[in-house]
Amino acid sequence: MAAPHQLLYLHGFRSSPASTKARRMAAEIARLRLQGHALEWCCPQLPASPAEARELIDALAAHWPSETMAVIGSSLGGFYATVLAERRGCRAVLLNPAVDPARDLAGQLGEQAAWHDPAQRFVFTAAHVGELRAMTPTAITAPERYFAVIAKGDEVLDWREMRARYALAPGLLLEGSDHALSDFEQQLPQVLRFLDLA
Repeated sequence: MAAPHQLLYLHGFRSSPASTKARRMAAEIARLRLQGHALEWCCPQLPASPAEARELIDALAAHWPSETMAVIGSSLGGFYATVLAERRGCRAVLLNPAVDPARDLAGQLGEQAAWHDPAQRFVFTAAHVGELRAMTPTAITAPERYFAVIAKGDEVLDWREMRARYALAPGLLLEGSDHALSDFEQQLPQVLRFLDLA
């Protein structure tokens, strides 16, 4: 596959484009552009509502050809990336992806503070859980389109569940690390190789 011309980054629950991984990817895109890669980059702030997040994601990628785009998603963003990749047939990089966020986030109802700016608050509701349940893909139809980075040291999500979901997909199974992939710098070269950007 050729290198993507469009790249979409989707952050996780309570996160933002200010996350360490999102900022590191943005810096990498800037470096690649200086090397001559014509690469469109988009890293939106996602709404709390999964239905609204999906509408925004679909709108941002609507005019991107499936064969020239790719999506990177972290945690809940990995779930959204899977939803998009299943609908559009594009490549997806998943960083400790949420497999069943409707179940996992059912215990997070109520007012939440944004991770990178606690002054920013939102309310997560039972209706939002229903929206997640309604958009959950039934299966991974083309595992070769996915690259899953899964940390056994993830303190939020079960790595075994992630590995089972993306068992046939290429990727990295890390012995340690954490949910945030604090050592993302070490995995970045293989992510870029999967995207034909290295």
